[in-house]
Amino acid sequence: MTGFGLASTDHQNVKFAVEIKSLNSKFLELNLKLPRAYSDKELLLRNTCSKEIERGKVNVSVNIERSDDNQKGATINTTLLTRYYKQLEEINASLGANSVNLLQTALNFPEVITYTEEEVGENDWEILHQTFLTALTNFNQFRADEGNVLRIDLELRIQNILNFFEEIDKLAPLRVPQVKARLTQFLEETVGKINVDQNRLEQELIYYIDKLDITEEKTRLRSHCDYFMATLKSKDANGKKLGFISQEIGREINTMGAKANDAHIQQLVVGMKEELEKIKEQLLNVL
Repeated sequence: MTGFGLASTDHQNVKFAVEIKSLNSKFLELNLKLPRAYSDKELLLRNTCSKEIERGKVNVSVNIERSDDNQKGATINTTLLTRYYKQLEEINASLGANSVNLLQTALNFPEVITYTEEEVGENDWEILHQTFLTALTNFNQFRADEGNVLRIDLELRIQNILNFFEEIDKLAPLRVPQVKARLTQFLEETVGKINVDQNRLEQELIYYIDKLDITEEKTRLRSHCDYFMATLKSKDANGKKLGFISQEIGREINTMGAKANDAHIQQLVVGMKEELEKIKEQLLNVL
């Protein structure tokens, strides 16, 4: 499920900012970007994300911006750099080699550039952790709001399927007289009305009626739809379960289409399939 959460805190000329973004994924794929000074807290933040987020391709970015007075960074040892540079110039002159990029080469030598490790106080970590939790709360709220929109859409799709089902339920019984009329007309035109064996005709009718019967499919389809709606209202993460239920709904719709033997019913079945495909697309966004 897509999501977005942002939180920031200003404290003593230091700005703590946490941004959480996610895209759809069947599993939790967590990418956590932390300042080096807080690398020892990575496992704690990952465990928190695993419990709260559950699924999605998630990017968590933690940034700390300090004022100029509080900046920590690299220091260049000018004495050592000068010594390296002069030595490189002498070697190049003696060898007659190319003297381009000597400064860059000297900068890459050991101990020319040293980095000052950022000091992290316990109070700083508490502020950062609280900012992270706030961003996570905002992220989950974003997902909850999107989930409510998805729930309304899924309920509408299921209701549309049930509306198509009601129309099919009205049309299904009308097929039996139509089948009987077609068989009777065919036999009368083929062997003559007098020569029609009524007992055999009744047997054939029973055979065709049994092949056309969709009573079981209608019962199961309504049951699956009711189960889908009940699962949708649950507070648990049931995205995968809803996917399984939608597969069962699809099986019943396909069977009804195979037994339809009626153009109008086939059109209604196509409408049901269209609604089901939209449901499956939306379920990719459901936890």
